[in-house]
Amino acid sequence: MAVTASMVKELREMTGAGMMDCKKALSETNGDMDAAIEYLRKNGEAKAVKKAGRIAAEGIVMAEVKDDKTAAIVEVNSETDFVAKNAEFQGFVKNVVEQVIASDNTDMEAFMAEDWKAEPGKTVNDALTEKISVIGEKLSIRRFEKIVSDGCVVAYIHGGGRIGVLVEAATDVVNDEIRTCLKNVAMQVAAMSPKYTSREEVSQEYIDHEKEILLAQAKMENPNKPDNIIEKMIIGRLNKEMKEICLLDQVYVQDSDLTVAKYVEKVAKENNANVTVKRFVRFETGEGLEKKNEDFAAEVAAQMAGN
Repeated sequence: MAVTASMVKELREMTGAGMMDCKKALSETNGDMDAAIEYLRKNGEAKAVKKAGRIAAEGIVMAEVKDDKTAAIVEVNSETDFVAKNAEFQGFVKNVVEQVIASDNTDMEAFMAEDWKAEPGKTVNDALTEKISVIGEKLSIRRFEKIVSDGCVVAYIHGGGRIGVLVEAATDVVNDEIRTCLKNVAMQVAAMSPKYTSREEVSQEYIDHEKEILLAQAKMENPNKPDNIIEKMIIGRLNKEMKEICLLDQVYVQDSDLTVAKYVEKVAKENNANVTVKRFVRFETGEGLEKKNEDFAAEVAAQMAGN
């Protein structure tokens, strides 16, 4: 399979590896993107595989919480940042959030067919189509999630809607201190982008896969070390990775002496409460969507042609 400039560009953005390393990886794997990522990781070239690829689409994330128990978060995309900042667009997104709060649907198709609560007599899809006509840009309700909790849910919006987070906790006390604690945890999620809430959520399949990658890296870096030393190195590196991808194991950004779990435990104790962070939802505007960047693609093509 011929390796194109756009393929190299995509792999480079996903892994942080050098352009020529990406070209080689794609050549070695016959253009298979997933296999090329594996190739780069095993050879120590992938700096960080971004789980959602390049973030380029416009729009906003918005969230709302009702009575500490029910929360919704949505992402609605637009073509330009100008429209994303438009009051009419933002008013529409607010109505979408309120629609999700009131809805029992989890499927997008069913949700779009619902009666539009902001203006009965039309569906959600009708309202979207009408808004597209008024604003003059393609708009898309991309995703949404709703949480109904027995404990407490908080929301945090960063950067005017660039990132939105919901955090749910089981708790027998709900007061300002507990809400603040959970909002701080939501800020941690926004900043550090964990993949899991706790280690218990990490599958054995994921761990085995990471061990395979780490083994290849360790053997390449230390070809003369015995297997028992390599094994200890792998365990150490895997533990380090778990502390990065699991929210509760992460170092708490506002107090580096604590993990997130220890911070929550501290606040719970101060409030005579039992608090357990159950889950989080993190939306980042445009995550995984991509816009054309002709200049960058041309730059990559020119560099490839010259090598």
